[in-house]
Amino acid sequence: MEKQSAKDSEETPFLFGRSGALLRRIIDNAALGMAVAGMDGAVVYKNAAFAKDFLLRNTPDEPRLLLNVFDSDDTVVRDALADLFAGRREEYGGEHCCRAPNGRMVWAVIAVSVLRSDQTGDPLYVVAQFSSIDRRKRAEAALAESESRWHFALEAARQGVWDHDNRTKTMFYSPMWYKMRGIPPGEKVDDSQEGWLSRLHPEDRQRIRGVVGKQNTGEDGYDILEYRERHREGHYVWILSRGKPVEWDENGEVLRTVGTDTDITHLKEIEAQLAAEKERWRVTLASIADATICVDMRGHITFMNAAAVRWLGLDYASAEDRFLPDVLTIDTSTPDACAVLLQRCLETGETARLEEDAVLVAVDGGRRDIRFSVSAVRPDNGTPLGAVIVLQDVTRSRSLQRQLEYAASHDGLTGLRNRAAFHAELALAAREAQPGCLLFIDLDHFKPINDNYGHAAGDDLLRQIARIIQSEVRRGDICARLGGDEFAVLLYGCTVSDAAAVGAKLCRAIANVVPIGLPAGVRVGASIGLAVIESGASPDAILKRADAACYDAKRNGRGRVAGAN
Repeated sequence: MEKQSAKDSEETPFLFGRSGALLRRIIDNAALGMAVAGMDGAVVYKNAAFAKDFLLRNTPDEPRLLLNVFDSDDTVVRDALADLFAGRREEYGGEHCCRAPNGRMVWAVIAVSVLRSDQTGDPLYVVAQFSSIDRRKRAEAALAESESRWHFALEAARQGVWDHDNRTKTMFYSPMWYKMRGIPPGEKVDDSQEGWLSRLHPEDRQRIRGVVGKQNTGEDGYDILEYRERHREGHYVWILSRGKPVEWDENGEVLRTVGTDTDITHLKEIEAQLAAEKERWRVTLASIADATICVDMRGHITFMNAAAVRWLGLDYASAEDRFLPDVLTIDTSTPDACAVLLQRCLETGETARLEEDAVLVAVDGGRRDIRFSVSAVRPDNGTPLGAVIVLQDVTRSRSLQRQLEYAASHDGLTGLRNRAAFHAELALAAREAQPGCLLFIDLDHFKPINDNYGHAAGDDLLRQIARIIQSEVRRGDICARLGGDEFAVLLYGCTVSDAAAVGAKLCRAIANVVPIGLPAGVRVGASIGLAVIESGASPDAILKRADAACYDAKRNGRGRVAGAN
């Protein structure tokens, strides 16, 4: 205890009465900090608890005033003490920051009152009691900070909190719970189950009525509910509600359930857009003429449109999740070409096309010409999700192509090779030095038939003779109509003598042709020129020699074979 001034000693009997020593000892050892100041504000006494927890600033220029234990910026306590010392008020209480011996500012609850003389009633002292609440204040601040962080996190996540106390049948709702529904914060809400259900969308009401009780009791699988609830402005918002019991009584009955509501309207709108987009693509894929098949990264089927189902002759249910090459039978010149392309596409993400002709073979054995392509399904992040296989039916186009190719190389009247195609075959034989001979055939007495019986009759006769020529030579020999009544035969691997024998046989066969639809006795014949195919010779040179030999056969009496010189 600091040494008191003469004034402190004089006032001690008044402060502590006749039992001053005992009372002082009691107050000195009390847990509550106490200080006594004269009406001038100077502290004349402080107990041990005060000295331990609080500090009076004391400088040479300034007496030890009770005011100096408080924060210098605390105008509230300064004004209150000024009123007490001036006699304008009798007591004051509040929470204020005070100086601690370690130099920190600590929170304390203070109770200050004026002590008056029993005889005169004059104010003698101001008694102040100090109780440290710094730990509680710091805990409150930490809790407030934690609650603020929790509150802002929930606000940012647009999550509203609800707390149902089954004992009191009351509900607590957080500010965000009100906000997401457009309800003013704190407004009285009908929080009965029927009141809440009445706010739900009619299409959701019956479904939620059947499961909300299961959420309240914590039944597995029912802790998350999705429903639409009416906003105060009249529209509906989608709510994702998560809730679980947190308190039970001794009988296991739920006493309290806590949960969060999240506004997922935006997510639902995106889901609806994606569903609409998916449906558009499904309808598009289902309606296009090309067969379309989707596979995952394993190459297993995840989708087939109507064309694919029809072409394969296999319904989707039996094809789903099967390995594509086990379902898709394609006939190509390269074994497993389609399986190889699919694997390459899935590994590299590159679009691949089958360049060769391919034929799709259906389950029932039906065949159709197709063009095959496979493209990776690659979203924005670049990670492949699978592939799309497109089969285009090119049966008609390939048929037309074959018809065009046939027309370009064959005579339209007789079906034999035309002059251009025969010229190309002859050039190939000469270039590759294939041994063989050329027979140049010119019909005898054909012009009078055209002149006397018309070109239709002449055309019928030319077709008849073309069939005779084809029937008298080998399957691999090339027969052609060079134009008018001129024909040619390319005999591969044939000697000159054998070629002459073939030519003689043709002369006899043509001479024996009975023209269909013409008068009896009308006949034609053939003169044939024979030329050997010489290596490196031009087609024109070979044809020219054969033509000259044919002219020799005509000059020497027709109906015979003449060899080239």
